[in-house]
Amino acid sequence: MAEPCLPANLQEALISTLPASGYYIPHFITPKEEAHLIQKINAVPLPTWKHLSHRRLQAHPSPLSSSNTLLAANLPAWLSDPVIPRLLSIPNLPDSQDNIFSKSPHGAPNHCLINEYQPGQGIHSHEDGDAYYPVVATVSLGSHIVLDVRTKGGSKDSGWRILQEPGSLLITTGELYTECLHGIDEVKVDQDLRSDNIVNWDLLGDKEPFMEGSAARETRISLTFRDVKKVQKLGKAFGALGRR
Repeated sequence: MAEPCLPANLQEALISTLPASGYYIPHFITPKEEAHLIQKINAVPLPTWKHLSHRRLQAHPSPLSSSNTLLAANLPAWLSDPVIPRLLSIPNLPDSQDNIFSKSPHGAPNHCLINEYQPGQGIHSHEDGDAYYPVVATVSLGSHIVLDVRTKGGSKDSGWRILQEPGSLLITTGELYTECLHGIDEVKVDQDLRSDNIVNWDLLGDKEPFMEGSAARETRISLTFRDVKKVQKLGKAFGALGRR
């Protein structure tokens, strides 16, 4: 696909069976853009990666402090463009000037967490918390993944499964952000991929790879864009340290 395929507004991408609100956009970035992003991510110096037991990650422009504060800095240009301008170009509603980040503190994402998952790796069910404005925009690169979502206190069997294709964008906000947990199973092959248990099945860009009900994972990289609420300039941060 030479060009991205964007909805006229977010309501066209709404996953209607989820708690409000989740949106899924396949083909948000092109294969060429996807390959470029993967190349830039892999070219980052190795010390930039933080290695955890089940995955490795990068934080741009920097990790948050212990008080959930971000030092003021711009995201790398290769990471923000074309994702952020394209994301902000999609209106919430027909004839609306607002986008999904219009009411966030900084009007746009100011932080990106890059996670790399090898086949068989995942992440336990968790919530993103109140360090961020309650909107998450996640771009998937390299491979599909199945995201498991459930309400806080609810069982996994009572939850929902979202299939994220490479090149896609998933946006979560509202009750889906504040009242639900999300995680990724540690499996090498995703099973039971069917229209009756994948909530965004009708929104998928290409169902063919999943029609047999299973799909083997490859290396998947996720770009998680959020707006960190508390931002501090570098000089003020050092001043605070000096007063301790």
